[in-house]
Amino acid sequence: MYKLTIIVPCYNEERNIPLILERFNSVIKSDDIEIILVNNGSTDNSEAVISEQISNYSFARVVKVEINQGYGFGITSGLRVAKGEFIGYTHADMQTDPADILKAFKLLKQQETPEKCYIKGDRKGRSLFDQFFTIGMSFFETFYLGKKLWDINAQPNIFNRSFFDSIKNTCPKDFSLDLYFLYTAQKLRLNVIRFDVLFPERVHGESSWNKDFTSKWKFIKRTISFSIKLKKEL
Repeated sequence: MYKLTIIVPCYNEERNIPLILERFNSVIKSDDIEIILVNNGSTDNSEAVISEQISNYSFARVVKVEINQGYGFGITSGLRVAKGEFIGYTHADMQTDPADILKAFKLLKQQETPEKCYIKGDRKGRSLFDQFFTIGMSFFETFYLGKKLWDINAQPNIFNRSFFDSIKNTCPKDFSLDLYFLYTAQKLRLNVIRFDVLFPERVHGESSWNKDFTSKWKFIKRTISFSIKLKKEL
């Protein structure tokens, strides 16, 4: 069993995949960490790029999702086959440095009871417009759900596999997954620990949802809808 498994969902990230694999290669210094790339129903050349690259990195393997069913589904598809004692996820767009995974894991291991902790990034260096959007959503979710829910979509996220095992059959398939994990971690009284991560612009490609105000508004409506459903189930 590995000490840590990190899931990297890849949806149309053909240009970023070689970059993130090479960056992981430069920061992983032990053989007890595995990286799972999830080809989450990509329609570009991601499958061919992964096939060409994956054999060059002993720490990496791939899970293929034939048809994209959402961001959350891609992540949980990887988490279900993870072999690590601690598991988690980050993005493939290079906006979160893979080195932050190692920082998070080091922080986790410093805790007295790491199995009862949830480590999550806290994004810095974002545009004022994105910060305004995040602040608004954070205040709404915190007030509505009664838990401290700040910078919900920040990466990376790391937790003990027992946390995921306890909720894996109730995970949402879409972008609500980040909210569900953070909320549930607090509901289960895990020690949620945040640490600063820089969040630069994407190197290649564009976000599948964060394109303009219209896409943000659609994201807001989906998140509010999930929040209402979640509160009803409490």
